[in-house]
This record gives sequence, C-alpha cells and structure tokens, in this order.
Amino acid sequence: MISLPDSRTEPDGSAVIRVLSYNVRSMRDDREALARVIRACQPDLVFVQEAPRFFRWRKRAAWLAARTDLVVLGGGGTAAGPLLLCSLRATVERTEDVLLPLTPGLHRRGFATAVVRIGGARIGLLSCHLSLQADERLAQAGMLLDRVRAMKVPHAVVAGDLNDRPQGRSFRRIAKELRDCWAVKPWGSEYTSTPGDPHQRIDAIFATEGVEVLGCGVPLGLPGIEESDLRAATDHLPVLAALRVPAS
Repeated sequence: MISLPDSRTEPDGSAVIRVLSYNVRSMRDDREALARVIRACQPDLVFVQEAPRFFRWRKRAAWLAARTDLVVLGGGGTAAGPLLLCSLRATVERTEDVLLPLTPGLHRRGFATAVVRIGGARIGLLSCHLSLQADERLAQAGMLLDRVRAMKVPHAVVAGDLNDRPQGRSFRRIAKELRDCWAVKPWGSEYTSTPGDPHQRIDAIFATEGVEVLGCGVPLGLPGIEESDLRAATDHLPVLAALRVPAS
C-alpha cells in the first residue's frame, strides 16, 4: 500500500491533515481494539458516529479521547450520536451541536459541528449519521449542505455514515456540492460495511472545493492496523483521508 502523507504544516501555512471517519456502534464492542485502530491512523480529526449518548456518555467519550491521544471537540449525546475528536494541532474557534427534526417512530439525528484552525488553515467540520429511512435521509442531506454553507468558512470537511451508497439519492445530493474524497483519489480499500464481509460503501469523507485530496479509503494494510482489530472494534470499517487545506 502507498503510504498516506504525514500531518504537517507547509511553509505557506497550508495544513496537511489526516481525517478519520468511524462508526463506533456506541463502543459496545472491543474498546481496546477500537482505540488501537484509531491510534494507528494518527488522525488530526476524528468524525465519530454512534458515539455513546445515554448513561455516562461523556465519561466514555473522554475515555476514547484519552486512549487515542486526542481531545473531545464536540458532539456526542448532545448531537444524538455524532462526535468530533481532535489532536492538539487544532485551535478551536467554535463548536455547535445540532439536533435535526424528529420524525415520530424514528431515531433522533443530529450533527456535530465545529470550526478549527490548523496551521494557517481555517476549517469547518461536520460529523453526521443520516437516517435509515430514504425520504428523511434525503431531507437531512439537504440540511447538511445548508449547515455547511451557514458556517461561512473558506474550507470544510464533512464525514459520516450516510446509510446510503454512492448511487443513492442522498449520497448523490451531497456529492453534487461537495467532493467525495474516495472518488477523487482512492487509496486503501473502498467498502466500509461490514468488517466481516465488506460489500458496500456507506461511510464517506467529503471536502469543499480548494481542499486537495491526497488519498482516501479504508486503511487496510496500514502499519499498526490488524484485521482482527477491525473486525472486533465495531460493525463498520473506518475511512481515512489525507487532505491539504490551503491557508486562509
């Protein structure tokens, strides 16, 4: 496997960052395996879905951050599951947890959002986990794009579990306005579900125009990552991307 670039700040202030998106299934599986996978990816930013959101959820989010040498940026129970973690490279400008309209009989959904600075780059972030119901999911894709525009930032990264494949209406709606990083520069493996039988890509990382994609995909074969850990950690495979974000 061709290695992804390491994180760094360029002389012109642009930031090369590693971004990880991961559905952790409320940390109900092997938490130590989960932490090992995240640490091996050496991310600057982690977009988590299905973070613990009920009893003592903050304590469990703090445990995950501590075990992966990261800090909690925002989200979790207050965003109905999406969570953001970051390394100490990030200077936090603001965070906001967004709850989406509740459809009776369906799970509550939300976005974990933030604006950070890394090097000379100012970046909007949004972690999402869209609905299983097709019409609600399509509406949420539109709300996601509205939220990105409302951040009023020069560059943004969106990542999450879309519960939709690239041919689906919701995935296509997002990819029409944001760049699907796997499609731009595939790296590693494509399919994210399920670890025991990868056959579909329902998790993705997107970036706005101007963000250079240096590689994106499931980090199978990355040094430090064991397939046994990927199978034990949760019911999704992670997506890792290296991006170069221009100085703002």
